Amino acid sequence: MTINCKGQLIDLSVPKVMGILNTTPDSFFDGGNYSNENAILNQVEKMIADGATFIDVGAYSSKPNANFVSEAEELERIVPVVKLILKHFPNVLLSIDTFRGAVAAACLENGAALINDISAGHLDETMLEVIAKYKVPYIMMHMRGTPQTMQQLTNYDDIVKEMLFYFSERVRKARSLGINDLIIDPGFGFAKTVEQNYEIVQKLGLFKMLELPILVGVSRKSMIQKVLGVTASEALNGTTVLNTIAITKGAAILRVHDVKEAVECVKLYNQINK
Repeated sequence: MTINCKGQLIDLSVPKVMGILNTTPDSFFDGGNYSNENAILNQVEKMIADGATFIDVGAYSSKPNANFVSEAEELERIVPVVKLILKHFPNVLLSIDTFRGAVAAACLENGAALINDISAGHLDETMLEVIAKYKVPYIMMHMRGTPQTMQQLTNYDDIVKEMLFYFSERVRKARSLGINDLIIDPGFGFAKTVEQNYEIVQKLGLFKMLELPILVGVSRKSMIQKVLGVTASEALNGTTVLNTIAITKGAAILRVHDVKEAVECVKLYNQINK
């Protein structure tokens, strides 16, 4: 199972790690930490050295009840960061965390390699057209509503069944536009209760029926904090446990704040499965 990133074939049959770089002042864990050039470059360098295959850059916090950010402000925040990173690390595979087609297009024009969309194209009708035009890998996440409303939209009859239908429809739409490289993300914490999140972890293997790479992003999230009674800064061990379980159930990409620890999960998993 491979995806094509700027002419480079990435083999996802061996799990890969995506490091998170938030350039927002209000992200739930690292908000405001990477607000100047040196901090950004130092963190990217560290994540690459620790073994990240991808760096995921976002400029719009998608935590519950996050502040609305205009398209102009998102562009103003993220495009200079993309240019900065690729100037110093021209070979890095940059993923752009955005649900706006115009933001995706601007970043792709400046050298980004793939797009990570929390709404799978539902929040901006132009997004799928942009992906089709630039022929880049596209991560489609499951979510209901918006970051401002999603926590009121957690009623499901059968959450995994409904998510499978959701992804099937999104994949059909993407394929109709000629989009080849698709990755699905269950969207842990997005329009889901703690109990629903763990049901999805338990049944993660069912998503393999879609025959697409699965990205898992549980890093330091409240689903860990609430069960263990810890803060985000204390949730690394819980993150590592869930990442390990996720790759045993078929996760192809781990999206994390802590790259070194996630890479160690993958190395030990690979050792077991030699």
